[in-house]
Amino acid sequence: EPILNIPHDMFALQEIIYLTRPEYIIEVGVAWGGPLLFYSTLMEVLGGKKIIGIDIFVPDDLVERIGSHGRLSDRIEWVVGSSIEEETVNKVKEIIGDSRNTMILLDSYHTHDHVLKELQLYSQFVGKGCYLICGDTIVENIPEQKHRPREWGPGNNPKTALKEFLKKNGRFEIDKDLENKLLFTCNPDGYLKAHKDL
Repeated sequence: EPILNIPHDMFALQEIIYLTRPEYIIEVGVAWGGPLLFYSTLMEVLGGKKIIGIDIFVPDDLVERIGSHGRLSDRIEWVVGSSIEEETVNKVKEIIGDSRNTMILLDSYHTHDHVLKELQLYSQFVGKGCYLICGDTIVENIPEQKHRPREWGPGNNPKTALKEFLKKNGRFEIDKDLENKLLFTCNPDGYLKAHKDL
């Protein structure tokens, strides 16, 4: 199944999963679903409970394809709805319970306000030593797109939201050691590690 992330970032995620052994992986914005199977393959070897895919639109054929891989598919759960709606967040709470051994990947609607809200909502699920990844912070460094108009761009994107979030939330620090291993990343400054619990 297709994966829209570049290989460098997939290797970074693989290293995080290997080092932290999350019980739960929550991906906000699943696109074509390939990463869900990638994470499940790693959990098959390293252990873990569930992978949660959140999106406002999950086609039936995508659920069928991702669900056709036996044990790899069994640990994947879908939550269909807006990532910032209370109902969606409550469904996540129901699945993970009190666990904070969780890795979160935010890769949905890339406007400043939306991503900031996601950071505020989903950071509560990340315990000490675990990761919150803010995807596509590179948008800040890409010239405004003329051929494919978007609501986001320089000055209004995941990186601007991340900067604002970090000013008010002292639990997380940017993992520059991990980022510096990468030749290239779509998530500059986006690999956040919790250095203390709530």
